Amino acid sequence: VQLQASGGGLVQAGDSLRLSCAASGRTLSNYVVGWFRQDSGKERALVAAISPSGGRIYYVDSVKGRFTVSRDNAKNTMYLQMNSLKTEDTAVYYCAADYAIVDRVKLDTDAYDYWGQGTLVTVSS
Repeated sequence: VQLQASGGGLVQAGDSLRLSCAASGRTLSNYVVGWFRQDSGKERALVAAISPSGGRIYYVDSVKGRFTVSRDNAKNTMYLQMNSLKTEDTAVYYCAADYAIVDRVKLDTDAYDYWGQGTLVTVSS
């Protein structure tokens, strides 16, 4: 599975961005997908995750009410809509995927086998 993340950029606080993660090589309809971010000097951390069906979703507390994760299995693409961006959202964002036998989310970074290359989001004040 190859993942290609895109959509990052430089925005001002309060603006919105939509990240996309396009998959190739295999259909992701049986894969849980996660969005992670990593700021310089910090560990990569889960931001949001969505189960294969889209019926189960997880958000880290700091983005609840501002970020929305979604997926279009027909297009083999996942999205992270980020609204009301804050300077502390600045990071490199990665999408990741892992095969899931049951419809669930996975919260552990080490649980994901496939990773995209990352896209930089910079939020200025």
